[in-house]
Amino acid sequence: MKKTVLTLLLLAAAAATGDLWSCTTFLMSGRYTPDGRPILYKHRDTGTLDNALVFFTDGKYQYIGMVDSKDSWKQEVWGGFNSAGFAIINSAAYNNNSGDTTKFADQEGVVMKQALMSCATLADFEKMLTDMPRPLGVDANFGVIDAQGGAAYYETGNFSFKKIDANDPALAPYGLLIRTNHSFTGTVDVGGGYIRYATASEALNMALAQKRLDPQYLINSISRNLKHSLTDVNLRADLPADAATATFRNFEDFIPRTSSASVMMVVGAAKGEDPDNAMMWTLTGFPLTTMVVPVWVSAGKNLPQVVTIKENMHAPLCDAAMTLKRQLFPITPGSGGKYMNIALLLNGEKTGFLQKIEPAEDMIFMKTRELTASGPGKGKPQKDKIIEHYKWLDSYIMQSYRDLFGVEIK
Repeated sequence: MKKTVLTLLLLAAAAATGDLWSCTTFLMSGRYTPDGRPILYKHRDTGTLDNALVFFTDGKYQYIGMVDSKDSWKQEVWGGFNSAGFAIINSAAYNNNSGDTTKFADQEGVVMKQALMSCATLADFEKMLTDMPRPLGVDANFGVIDAQGGAAYYETGNFSFKKIDANDPALAPYGLLIRTNHSFTGTVDVGGGYIRYATASEALNMALAQKRLDPQYLINSISRNLKHSLTDVNLRADLPADAATATFRNFEDFIPRTSSASVMMVVGAAKGEDPDNAMMWTLTGFPLTTMVVPVWVSAGKNLPQVVTIKENMHAPLCDAAMTLKRQLFPITPGSGGKYMNIALLLNGEKTGFLQKIEPAEDMIFMKTRELTASGPGKGKPQKDKIIEHYKWLDSYIMQSYRDLFGVEIK
């Protein structure tokens, strides 16, 4: 791969920032999607690898949020959507507060929870940010969509924010905006995620060119993307012959990382539609070893059991995904955790974890498409049909892990 000046700069920037929590996110205006529905996507990296879904009723609006499996789950939400059709995600920016010595920090989850509780539109969110006391305690790119056609990032620091509008053709000619771990309006050449930004940009522009904006394609081309945009390595190519012989590959600066904990893809309501049309696809747990689960706020509090937070604060599917992940990364001393046994994930005999998961998910995507097509309005299935779908999902996923991997989901 020819190393241009740009790629060398990306490498230098990546090396300078070290091993940061490294979310990869994008959003797309409904003006440019085939069905007019906006898309909001977050591939989450964090130090808390156990994640779960929660249905909340503690605000003006009901909402579903992805939370950490720890005591703070009631105070912080790391992405989600609400009954007004408003959705929010974030990525850490690391370059909005340059020179700021403020010690108050790490409030992004608190801000997103407050937004889901109280906001219906981008204007509501802007007012909330404006009215909040300073310092905000954040250094983030907040991605937001609503049911009024709004789609934007808010590059936000402790004392100010800047809106980057996906409906502005000068900023987003095709309605697409991508953010990793730097803000475009922050300090130049500071922050992280430059290599992952390039990888996501290549994949998403290809999806636009091919008009492939369906959830299954986007999830597999982003959160299961095994290309490295700097080194040109593609872990899906030149596979080990089988799973029997351990074959280790360095696993750094891909979109999925050892710190990847979950994925959220909100498909919002089109402008003028019922906000109940909005829904969210989730990968709860390590994206290469978990299975996709769709959820709707309109169905109420009874989420699929496999992704719901339990008394131990864990989601059963996340635990199952972590069981498989530990097999992929068996070396723990020193820097061994940076190396994945690719033979267990992908191999020439097609017996790898991901080679079993992706075909099994075909049924989930198919049945979910049938469900949304059967509703009285575009993309709006009836509540009782969603609850029935949830029950099928629980049974299907539990049986799949038992049959494919010998893993019991309880």
